[in-house]
Amino acid sequence: MTSPRPLDRISAFEDLAFGLFVHWGLYSQLARGEWVQHFEKPGRADYLRLMDSFTAEDFDADALVLLAKRAGMRYITLTARHHEGFSLYDTDGLSDLDVTRTPCRRDLVREFVEACHRGGIVPMIYHTTLDWNDPRFESDWDGYQRYLRASVERLCTGYGPIGGFWFDGNWSRPDADWQVGELYDVIRRHQPEAIIVNNTGVDERGRGGHAEVDAVTFERGRPEPIDRNGAPKYVAAEMCHTMNFHWGTAAKDFNFLSPAHVIEELCFARRAGANLLMNIGPSAQGGLPEYESAALAKVGEWTALHGGLNGPLYQGRPCGVTAEGEDFGLIVGDGLYLFVTRQTRTADTVYLASDDQEPSFRTFRGVDSSFRRAEWLDDGTAIGLDVHDGVARLDVGTYPYGTNTVVRIAKLSR
Repeated sequence: MTSPRPLDRISAFEDLAFGLFVHWGLYSQLARGEWVQHFEKPGRADYLRLMDSFTAEDFDADALVLLAKRAGMRYITLTARHHEGFSLYDTDGLSDLDVTRTPCRRDLVREFVEACHRGGIVPMIYHTTLDWNDPRFESDWDGYQRYLRASVERLCTGYGPIGGFWFDGNWSRPDADWQVGELYDVIRRHQPEAIIVNNTGVDERGRGGHAEVDAVTFERGRPEPIDRNGAPKYVAAEMCHTMNFHWGTAAKDFNFLSPAHVIEELCFARRAGANLLMNIGPSAQGGLPEYESAALAKVGEWTALHGGLNGPLYQGRPCGVTAEGEDFGLIVGDGLYLFVTRQTRTADTVYLASDDQEPSFRTFRGVDSSFRRAEWLDDGTAIGLDVHDGVARLDVGTYPYGTNTVVRIAKLSR
């Protein structure tokens, strides 16, 4: 059996590699996570009064795009409508729960898409398929599905080119007829090159779906390589992850990921051929969060150090090169890049935890014997390399004092 070739739009999506997820809605004003209505169960009327104080006065779409670009991200997925049913766009009368019925009175999705187009970032739209505040979700299933399709058609036709649609919620009713064929037909009719994603949830990582789905999801779990042999379609993969334990802002959650953790998640996603979609939760009125912004800027320094947007993180693909531990290889054209993890030592002269040092030499299997030279991508320093019978032995040494790039990439040449 052979693996199918990816469609151009899917190959282009894999080249994006690293994206920014943005969860922002009415729930942000409560700063207790995006599922606060579900867990705390306030009355519907009480919860929806949050619309009266939604001003979006701190939202700057251009600043959001700049944050993504500084991090080395190439696309942004914005929650145009989350499970609370409130839309950040003008639904043109389809719903009373949209931004035009708030003091903001701005179409924030339009601002977002236009800023992405100006800044060279691909705009993608997250859209819930379930709804906690629309009575039709419980009492008129077909009517609700028509409303959902009309909402998506509004997004498909009123905002110019959209890079993709990221649906979420079908897992809430696994036995229901979600009429996904009709929904996806709307997208293909108006935005034929848009990527379609439908999140399968935390317990169904990597599960496939409808034939029009272009990428499977791994929610908060490191992806595994997809076996595409004999598959009817080449489907991409994407891991979505968040900086703490909520997707929306949460004032009392201090358990944030470090830049080093994000760097590892990005590399290990690419090891499996998957994208990483890293989330932030803006403040109540749309301001960018300080810690996440600073942490992602550090990640951007790391991506720039390793080739930037033209580096192996973006164009690299798994190639069958294997190694012990978490090391791995990616191929770009006829070039090979070896990713070295956990070099451990951070000092030449001061190092106390000697028992847990990783070996200086790393072994990679499946390497073409024509490769003769190796150098670190971050500074061009030559590395000892010996390749024999498909086995490469790389002398990675240790970090010099005051240096630790978390994951280091070696470029092999012939």
